[in-house]
Amino acid sequence: MRDVRVGGTTVRGTPARSIVAPGDLAEAAAVLGDAASRGDAVAFLGGGTELGLGYAPSRVDVLVKTAHLCRVVEYAPADMVVEVEAGITLAAMQRALAPHRQRLALDAPYPELATIGGLVATNAFGPRRLRFGTFRDLIVGVSMIRADGERVRGGGKVVKNVAGFDLPKLAVGSLGTLGMIATATFRLHPVPEVARAIRVGACGADGLVALTRATIANRLEPAAFVATRDAASGTYEAHVLFEGFDAGVAEQIARFATIAEAQGLTSESLGDGERPGALDEAARTHGDVRVRISVPPGDFVAFERDALAPLANVLGDARAIVYPPLGIAFVSGYATGVPATIAALQGARRAVEALHGNLVLTDVRDPALGDAVDPYGTVPPSFFLMQRLKERFDPARRLNPGRFLGGL
Repeated sequence: MRDVRVGGTTVRGTPARSIVAPGDLAEAAAVLGDAASRGDAVAFLGGGTELGLGYAPSRVDVLVKTAHLCRVVEYAPADMVVEVEAGITLAAMQRALAPHRQRLALDAPYPELATIGGLVATNAFGPRRLRFGTFRDLIVGVSMIRADGERVRGGGKVVKNVAGFDLPKLAVGSLGTLGMIATATFRLHPVPEVARAIRVGACGADGLVALTRATIANRLEPAAFVATRDAASGTYEAHVLFEGFDAGVAEQIARFATIAEAQGLTSESLGDGERPGALDEAARTHGDVRVRISVPPGDFVAFERDALAPLANVLGDARAIVYPPLGIAFVSGYATGVPATIAALQGARRAVEALHGNLVLTDVRDPALGDAVDPYGTVPPSFFLMQRLKERFDPARRLNPGRFLGGL
């Protein structure tokens, strides 16, 4: 065993009695098997970038760190498929793929810290979700270590794999409550010849919706389309990324600029350091209150009026970035007072749920806020299926107990 120590780390405020960093997957399986024999509760830690998500676990007897599980298990450039261990960071994985001009087409925040296992467990994503989807769309295989220490595998090395239980997609977003993610296999995409971004000047929420609809109607295919919100004026700047071959990207940039001009908006091309990913990370990693919101894209104007604006007006140094075509927003800032922030969060959630959306607290640093506002909100009608899966995978409820939606 590489590292074994007692205490010193908490998971959402719950102290870990012991911390173990297995040197390989066999050691990881042995750790979970030993924990099962003692009835210990187990939690998992990668880069620690999403520890604020979910409820505090009811107890953590053993915290398993994946820092040493960082190998590229198998890489087939000709097939554009790679299998990696859960502890490898997103940036390290991308560096391994770069010599073959391939990539995992996801751009979640903190790439130098965030591990693949943690990203899969939280279904993290970035602006390129518009073009490439989430981990659910790119994962083709997974191996997990069950609560009893047995290793199981689902999916395979090929993109089309329909036989058996869809374990890879179950692992995505499971927050370490079904098993420890050991390895994951992904389909890859080529690194584009060029990537260029364009920025559109300030417009209101209705103007942003019109710009989004015109982009879709004209069949443009941006890799990313995000908009930053100015807290003082409540207006938005759109930042749109196009990727591909040089001629095609130039043509799409020109068409998008024409669309913006037809709506009375100015546009300008951006440099390499001004891509949507940098703006996205700056907004999502800011402040001591962080929120992710999803609403139907067609209801964006009502969402801005009834939820986003009131919440941003209460938070100190508020930042907001939205993905207009997807109806996703991230809002962050500093709590200016516990009662006012609680009221703003609860009001925003009511407004969002009235639009058939959801609001999730991705990080709240003040325990008083965390205790007063549920991280997830109303449980969905499919919750009973989640309960049944938990019973099948972890009947003793020892893996991240109480951490997930509904206290699973």
